[in-house]
Amino acid sequence: MMLQLQGELGRAIERYKSAFVAVALLSACLNILLLGGSIYMMMVYDSVLPSHSLATLFGLFAMLVTVYGFQGMFEIQRGRILSSVATGLDRAVSMRIQRAVSEMQLMQGRSPGDGLMAMRDLDNVRTFLSGSGPAALIDLPWILFFLVVLTLLHYWLGLTALMGSLVLVVLTVLNDRNTRKSSNNLAELTSRRNGLAESNLRNAEAITGLGMRETMIARWDLLNRHLLGQQDIAVRSANVFGGITRVMRQGLQSLILTVGALLVIDGDASGGIIFASSVLFGRALAPVDQAIANWKGLSAAREGWKRLNTILQQYGDQRTPSVRLPVPNAMLTVNHLVLGPPGSDKPTVQGVNFSLSAGDALAVIGPSGSGKTSLARALVGAWLPMRGDLRLDGFCYDQWHEERFGQLFGYLPQTVGLLDGTIAENIARFQERAPSEAIRKAARSAGVEDLISRLPKGFDTPVGPEGQFLSAGQRQRIGLARALYGDPFVVVMDEPNSNLDEAGEASLLSAMSSVRARGGIVIAITHRPSLLEMTNKVLFIADGKMVRFGSREAVLNSVVHNAPRFAATSTSASVTG
Repeated sequence: MMLQLQGELGRAIERYKSAFVAVALLSACLNILLLGGSIYMMMVYDSVLPSHSLATLFGLFAMLVTVYGFQGMFEIQRGRILSSVATGLDRAVSMRIQRAVSEMQLMQGRSPGDGLMAMRDLDNVRTFLSGSGPAALIDLPWILFFLVVLTLLHYWLGLTALMGSLVLVVLTVLNDRNTRKSSNNLAELTSRRNGLAESNLRNAEAITGLGMRETMIARWDLLNRHLLGQQDIAVRSANVFGGITRVMRQGLQSLILTVGALLVIDGDASGGIIFASSVLFGRALAPVDQAIANWKGLSAAREGWKRLNTILQQYGDQRTPSVRLPVPNAMLTVNHLVLGPPGSDKPTVQGVNFSLSAGDALAVIGPSGSGKTSLARALVGAWLPMRGDLRLDGFCYDQWHEERFGQLFGYLPQTVGLLDGTIAENIARFQERAPSEAIRKAARSAGVEDLISRLPKGFDTPVGPEGQFLSAGQRQRIGLARALYGDPFVVVMDEPNSNLDEAGEASLLSAMSSVRARGGIVIAITHRPSLLEMTNKVLFIADGKMVRFGSREAVLNSVVHNAPRFAATSTSASVTG
């Protein structure tokens, strides 16, 4: 029933063995000190009341207050330790989980549910560990201790308490089985519902423009109703088990009082034992009540723990190269490359071979849907090859440190996605303490510094979520500045002038020329003849296959000459036009 200490999370939490030992020792002290109330009650009924001794009463009360004081201190310290363990575990694995989820998205083209399930799982684990759940589970074995004490008072009291405890344990096991069945289903449904809501919000303009809003809201409502139904079933079941358990506990305490009264009537026990046994039995069953009250949290934490371990095992093993490679400055090579969307075994691009040297500019042309964007994603490492490899100065992509690797590339995707922050932060790729001059240099290279200076807050202007505070053209030009930041060796641009006016396109051409002049490599996916003029190499792709690669003149002449053979593609039309 406890969390299984396996996998990476298990190894992370094993660092806190000493903390759990301390919690166990504090729990032992707490449970022993809990005898104080029962002993006090017995002494009052059996010694103080018959003797009418006020000195004995006040002395016993003073000792009880001292016991309660230590009890409170131990309880507070136990809670602090568990909270520190939960926080430490979160800090130790949260970044690894983020990397694993990101890797899962890149490799499989998806993340679990709405993409936030893994972090919610970690939140569930942390919340459980820092709450009263672990303390309740640690206290469960102490039921035996109180049963032994009750047996020492009288064996009938111990036997009655044992039978009652067994009934409650059976109810707890049944509750666990029932909760375990519904927990996974509820987590998946919640994630799907939230994912659909997020998608509806992200695409609100298109949904409204296409008259789909009511349809999509109804679709979300259907999924939400299904989730509410499953939650209702789970809550009803939990209430049934909880109600039965509470009634059983109250009935058992009354039964203990009844047995104690019979023993007093027979002369086998004193009056104080009746009340002390009732209190002891109530304390013995308290961990069971606490465990049932925390069972939902335990179940969520346990299932989340399993999912997190699975994600970390499959996607979290990121090997760090032992040798730090120098900044490449000579060549980009693509060898027998075969590509497909993440999570798919069907290739969309295959048979791509080419090599570019420092100062080269490559135009990738071809009809729509021929695989040009797929190639661009692979060139910057966002898609992993099915077969073949990509190399910088002879070294495969996976031989570079990930952080260093990202600095070698500039990428301007077809749809520019700016992140919520300022213009300066987006250009600097959110690097901490990014040099102001490097940010301004990238803006100048993209020809966007004047535009930025005219904004109310200049470089500190917020762009909003996904850059929604800016126009499409502004987003594209700032995206270009981001791609040029840090003078990357390879700059890949996918339809970079699709939203640019004449001035913006002139800035783009100037930026391409600057990259070539400093010894970088430019790769542009384009249909525009104006960009072709800035390149010296052309790669023509059709039906996911490389048809021609070579000098601009040779490839364009071949494409024009064989236009009917290539099905009169829009690219050849652009070239001939």
